[in-house]
Amino acid sequence: MNNRDTKYWIIVASKDHVKSGITAGIAQTCHGKAGPLKRMQKGDFIIYYSGKQTLGKPDVCHEFTAIGKVADEAIFQFQMSEDFCPSRRNITFFTGVDVSILPLIHQLDFIPNKKSWGYPFRFGILEINKHDFSLIYSQMLQKEYA
Repeated sequence: MNNRDTKYWIIVASKDHVKSGITAGIAQTCHGKAGPLKRMQKGDFIIYYSGKQTLGKPDVCHEFTAIGKVADEAIFQFQMSEDFCPSRRNITFFTGVDVSILPLIHQLDFIPNKKSWGYPFRFGILEINKHDFSLIYSQMLQKEYA
């Protein structure tokens, strides 16, 4: 039995990749590295942040684009091509709406410098507190309660 408190994570990925992950019911982060996924446990929550619409293209997004819960303890590899076999985790995604980060920046604790608000996303994954998760969750799932 695990007595560890629930953790809340933000994963950074382009919106096109996030939407593919939702369809597959998986999370993948940091170019397929297993290490960041090992920090998560069943029952933890994830939110995807997309700074770009499409990987490798300049079109900006600046939205939270998916929200879900780690479904199990499994980390597995998936052969995408001959030379790319990324690690993944199963995620139960919630039905929500994409939400701009811009009106939330001043309320989010994980962004200490509001002028350089993109800085916390530089490593591709970060742990956030329950307050920040709840704020983003309430915005993304607002349609469920309307």
